[in-house]
Amino acid sequence: MGSIAVYGLGKAYRHYRSRWGRLAEWLLPGSPPRHELKWVLRDIDFQVFPGEAVGIIGINGAGKSTLLKLITGTTCPTAGEVALRGRVAAMLELGMGFHPDFTGRQNAFMAGQLIGLERQEIARLMPKIEAFAEIGEAIDQPVRVYSSGMQVRLAFAVATASRPDVLVIDEALSVGDAYFQHKSFERIRSFNREGTTLLIVSHDRQAIQSICDRALLLDGGRIALEGAPEAVMDYYNALLADRQNQHVVQEMLENGRARTVSGTGEATVSDIALLDEAGRRIETARVGQALTLRVAVRTHAPIERLVFGYGIRDRLGQVVYGTNTYHTQQALHGLPAGCHLCFDIRFAACLGPGNYAVQTALVDSDTHLDRNYEWRDLALTFDVINVDKPHFSGIAWIEPEISIERT
Repeated sequence: MGSIAVYGLGKAYRHYRSRWGRLAEWLLPGSPPRHELKWVLRDIDFQVFPGEAVGIIGINGAGKSTLLKLITGTTCPTAGEVALRGRVAAMLELGMGFHPDFTGRQNAFMAGQLIGLERQEIARLMPKIEAFAEIGEAIDQPVRVYSSGMQVRLAFAVATASRPDVLVIDEALSVGDAYFQHKSFERIRSFNREGTTLLIVSHDRQAIQSICDRALLLDGGRIALEGAPEAVMDYYNALLADRQNQHVVQEMLENGRARTVSGTGEATVSDIALLDEAGRRIETARVGQALTLRVAVRTHAPIERLVFGYGIRDRLGQVVYGTNTYHTQQALHGLPAGCHLCFDIRFAACLGPGNYAVQTALVDSDTHLDRNYEWRDLALTFDVINVDKPHFSGIAWIEPEISIERT
């Protein structure tokens, strides 16, 4: 089984103030340096243990791709070191190394040798590669006639033809059509179940939370947060809307989950409750039960427009359903400071048995990326149990009518 260990890793590039500085520094080696170091990554320390799956997230320019290049050895570090154990397969830029004049089969042999496979082993795996790529007779045509999707299919099939000890992926899961993405996800999950160590860079919340055991948030070239995927993704979501006078706070709840609250504080949720048919607060609901989500809000400053939103998430943090008063055309205008509001959302708990959480948003438009008064993850948690419905699987109760005709 493979593992990754990163110690004090850093990467910097030389920045010269003028185009002559580089030449002067080369011609006059004893003179003072004429460059400044621009650090892309600094003081990166983490480990990925055998069989573990770790996700890396961050805004564009945070240093994610550079970190993967340092780990896979395609770029040399300025400081620190990387220790790898086991055979490593990397999917950084799928298909970028293909020669356009060679056939897909020839490129598959070259790509396979680059990741450490013997030619005889590639020949043995070729039927498996062809079957997974599903590009048919195009495997023996020049790559220049391939679409970008066909190149991605072939490159992914080659990179994962043999299960590696360590698999490093950079946004490779976001390419290709929906069918191929599903196949790719399933192959990666199967590798992880069989013991492959995974390191994944992705902006896809579902990918990170469904595959990874831990997540790292890179911000400004440093590790800003490390923890459970749901908590790290919530914090990252708050940072996306970070503006002047906004705050981001993460607190641990009694159940061990991390709640993230962000915003300017001009409007806040003062109370939230889940009510049954009689108006009583409950923490457990029946499948299909009529419920009311009651959210009390208070304004602390004059607000030109207020939009209230909410979402119901499953135990993995995936949104089951969400909407807001912008989409329902119920936005409020001209609210003074000190205004008290009560939002009642009535719905049937057509959910599968399990644990769910409610997130709330107080914003001025359809998203929290413009003016975010308050975004609250895990504002409320509740359980759903099946008391009187036939047994079913999944996270949604969709009452069926099954008719059978026998002839």
